[in-house]
Amino acid sequence: MKQTSLCPRLQKSMDIIGKRWTGLIIYQLLQGPQRFGAIEASLPLSGRLLSERLKDLEQEGIVRREVFPETPVRIQYSLTEKGKALESVIRDLERWSRDWIVAESNSST
Repeated sequence: MKQTSLCPRLQKSMDIIGKRWTGLIIYQLLQGPQRFGAIEASLPLSGRLLSERLKDLEQEGIVRREVFPETPVRIQYSLTEKGKALESVIRDLERWSRDWIVAESNSST
């Protein structure tokens, strides 16, 4: 049987955006720069996990963390050009999911 190997760049991109909550964090930041609390309030994940994912995305050059020297200090997150380039991918996934994915019901029947 012939083995195939994934394109290393495709594999790396899937590793980045395939982490749990990462796609939704990017989706949220497509609306524009936001503070940590606003992102946290919009997604059902812990602050610790959000902080971890934002750090990962910052290290990958997808998210920019900007600190404003105010009192109290204000920190804002936004997408870099590299992050904004993911918009078409995220929007395509959004359209695909509307067409093909059935939302799970939270109620028991």
